[in-house]
Amino acid sequence: MIDRIDQIKELAMREIESCSDIDELKQLKVRYLGRKGELTSILRSIGKLSVRERPAVGKAAGEAKALLSQRLQEAFSSLAEKQRGPQEFFDITLPGRRPSVGRKHPLTQVIDEIVRIFHGMGFSVAEGPDVETEYYNFDALNTPADHPSRDIQDTFYLKSGELLRTQTSPVQIRVMEKQRPPVRIIAPGRCYRRDTPDATHSPNFHQVEGLYVDTDVTMADLKGALTVFARQLLGKEVKVRFRPHFFPFTEPSVEYDFSCTACGGKGCSLCKGTGWMEISGAGMVDPAVFEAVGYDSERYSGYAFGMGVERIAMVKYGIDDIRLFYENDLRFLQQF
Repeated sequence: MIDRIDQIKELAMREIESCSDIDELKQLKVRYLGRKGELTSILRSIGKLSVRERPAVGKAAGEAKALLSQRLQEAFSSLAEKQRGPQEFFDITLPGRRPSVGRKHPLTQVIDEIVRIFHGMGFSVAEGPDVETEYYNFDALNTPADHPSRDIQDTFYLKSGELLRTQTSPVQIRVMEKQRPPVRIIAPGRCYRRDTPDATHSPNFHQVEGLYVDTDVTMADLKGALTVFARQLLGKEVKVRFRPHFFPFTEPSVEYDFSCTACGGKGCSLCKGTGWMEISGAGMVDPAVFEAVGYDSERYSGYAFGMGVERIAMVKYGIDDIRLFYENDLRFLQQF
């Protein structure tokens, strides 16, 4: 009887392994484990055996049934996986799910637009390192040793003695050291200052520096370039004004403003009732800066200007808090 059980088991195992159709597999299950199946018949006949034979035959028959049941279940699962069509995984009648699409950050968009406008005026893009030396960030830009901007309260100094650049102006020096006039560049980049974060200040911000050096460059050229830029960026009606100021690396120096685009210069909350929006500083390159890079200040003249990208973006989009640019709130970013 035990030999008969082994034969049935081996035959059934071969047939199960060679079976490639679920219907055929169902027939095999009936043939061996059904109510009138070969293995079921043996199990029912155990009672007719002698007391001595029953344990061994019962154990062999039970183990064979368990093994065949397991292999049949595995075979059913395998064939069902192979034969299952895509309609069993997906409901093709459901509408598709539109994936989230990334987009450029508003600051990146503004930088790209600034670069495009100045590129149209003949300016090329120059870059420099974020980690600078005191020479490039201060000394070569005619900043005296006792100037407040060099204090640790204003500048991030590193253990190496270097610092995180406080402006993109060092790029001017690096370019002029390697290139003879004429020079016409803009230098967009990230800057760092020890500012307490609030609605208008951030310890990390972006700046675009501009420099034009040639013979007979004047303040009129500077104002003309900034006016063209302002009108292409914000509209044809925008006006530019200069206010006297002081910067170590320019002489004369000015701060420049754009007329408010929200109220047309009449005065509103965005411009605090003045009709003007403060942008940044500019001026004619100080002769001491030319001396640091080996330019003849009697032959060459030039202007330099800077602008905060965040400030431009706030003016352009009517944003009243600089911190919104760095909070990574998708609801804010998706508006741009």
